[in-house]
Amino acid sequence: MPGDPTAPDPYSEAKARLILELRRGGVTDDAVLDAIEQTPRELFVPETFRGHAYDNAALPISQGQTISQPLIVGMMSQALKLDRRCKVLEIGTGSGYQAVVLSHLCRRVYTIERWKPLLRQAEAVFHALHRGNIHTRFGDGMKGWPEQAPFDRIMVTAAAEEVPPALFEQLKPGGILVAPIGRPLDQDPLGAQTLKRFTKGADGGVAVEDLGGVRFVPLKPGTEN
Repeated sequence: MPGDPTAPDPYSEAKARLILELRRGGVTDDAVLDAIEQTPRELFVPETFRGHAYDNAALPISQGQTISQPLIVGMMSQALKLDRRCKVLEIGTGSGYQAVVLSHLCRRVYTIERWKPLLRQAEAVFHALHRGNIHTRFGDGMKGWPEQAPFDRIMVTAAAEEVPPALFEQLKPGGILVAPIGRPLDQDPLGAQTLKRFTKGADGGVAVEDLGGVRFVPLKPGTEN
């Protein structure tokens, strides 16, 4: 949990190196870089991995899940084209790291997690960081959060061969959805996934852009206690 705010930051040099690496990797939005710099990634990883918290690498968390590589967090956040007015839905809370980054960039984040232990751990960190604009739900992310729809932006942090229709239904006209699309790693460890940006038109049509190759855990229905 956060310590003395006046104490020197032991991770300051590692953070600076990471931000430079992200900028070189294509994360050029200063607001996104500032949000990543403000987010203490060491709080979202198991204690044994805290020495690697600011490596530009995915790291294991509980329930067989991962905390995404910072470059991917930055690229996905940048791809949403966020502003402070946006209401964002995140599918797959995981460690909560991505949700906190988003919370610095938009008005509200609604995040859904299917693993109850993961969600409870993330909620504790949100509380410790005083991120009052993050709202959580334990549930099936493939169904979205219809009671809070429509959303200006939606981010999916697990891979599927197609976006669940419910998520497109909950996206505002003019809204943006970012998701990894392709065969899940548990079905095809060598399978290609592509990060895609979907922009919903006023007529309900969707324009699609490819943003590069990625590797994500699978998007699954249901919940796990």
